[in-house]
Amino acid sequence: MANLAEPIGEAWMTGNECRFAGGPFSGKKLGDVWPVISAEWKGTRLSDGGSFPLLIKFIFAEDKLSVQVHPDDEYASQHERAAGGCGKTEMWYAVRARSGAEVLVGLKPSVTRESFERAIADGTAENCIERLPLAAGDAVFVPARTAHTIGPGLVLCEIQQNSDLTYRVYDYNRRDAKGRARELHVEKALDVIRFGEQRGGKIQASQVHHGPVAETRLAACEYFATERWAFSERIECVTTREHFDVLIFLEGNGSIRWGENHETYAAAQVWIIPAALGKYELHPNAENTAQPSATSLLRTHVPSK
Repeated sequence: MANLAEPIGEAWMTGNECRFAGGPFSGKKLGDVWPVISAEWKGTRLSDGGSFPLLIKFIFAEDKLSVQVHPDDEYASQHERAAGGCGKTEMWYAVRARSGAEVLVGLKPSVTRESFERAIADGTAENCIERLPLAAGDAVFVPARTAHTIGPGLVLCEIQQNSDLTYRVYDYNRRDAKGRARELHVEKALDVIRFGEQRGGKIQASQVHHGPVAETRLAACEYFATERWAFSERIECVTTREHFDVLIFLEGNGSIRWGENHETYAAAQVWIIPAALGKYELHPNAENTAQPSATSLLRTHVPSK
């Protein structure tokens, strides 16, 4: 693997500037295609125009991220119309995790607005947030208005509302090469942070088996529903006309087959599956038929409201 001049902090997979790598929209930007795409792709729930509703990223954390919070829809619609007016609820799935890796999510019970404001001023803001050790395969739900940060040693897949609104609370007094500190948004952050009873945190996942598929149900909210699938032999799938699906391949390779067509998939690829596709199959590669390679993926979609 080639050495990069600078480390990559995150890779956006479904941002408006992301381009289709194949299919009927190959080479076109998602932000240009989605507002005019047919209901056969979007599904009957999302037949109107607008941006792709889910922003999917891979985050490569090799240093502490800033302590931050995201607004909810109500606050964003009132104060952030120029930035799209959309709040940001998200979830993280730990693809890789070094020993001792952790995230911080949700304020501790004793933290008030006043005590948190003092902690920001004296540089101890992260001590006010609950620490969650993470291992590969763990998932975390981070609703809007929840203070959080990500520690080093993690590769996360992030699924969220399609919004880039972030209010940084504290950034460890870091400076760039020109000695400049990153902009903070303390007043807005204090306006939106949820004090008192917290929501979110590490997800207590449940697993069920559907034939050869081990399905782990991770998160379900009004913005997205996500499961992890793991399988090592051919599986049959079917879409619903109500919504499109997104398949985020984490491990393995193989082929997607529908009708007389097929395409190959590989780890770190994100596929948008049209709502009207109907039946299709996923075939893991089986170079050794006695022990075919395993595939794991995250499936996510926009649920009914």
